[in-house]
Amino acid sequence: MDFLQKSALLVQIEQALETMRDFLRADGGDVELIDVDEDMTVKIRLLGQCKSCSMSAMTMKAGIEDAICKAVPQIKAVVAVTEEDFKLI
Repeated sequence: MDFLQKSALLVQIEQALETMRDFLRADGGDVELIDVDEDMTVKIRLLGQCKSCSMSAMTMKAGIEDAICKAVPQIKAVVAVTEEDFKLI
């Protein structure tokens, strides 16, 4: 994927995340887009209350991943990176 393709994907993914932000922020959380890989895996970082919430796995699958995959069908997976993972990126 070239720079323009990746940039376009990142914009589409960010737009999908925007549709979820009000729900996340209402509970004291948020999400940050980190990257999209060549294999079409999106890396995000959960912020605020989302980091430690017991429902974060469900929020990831039923909310964030669903919104991204509907908006950008070529995405294969969405994974949350931890603070330690984030430092390695």
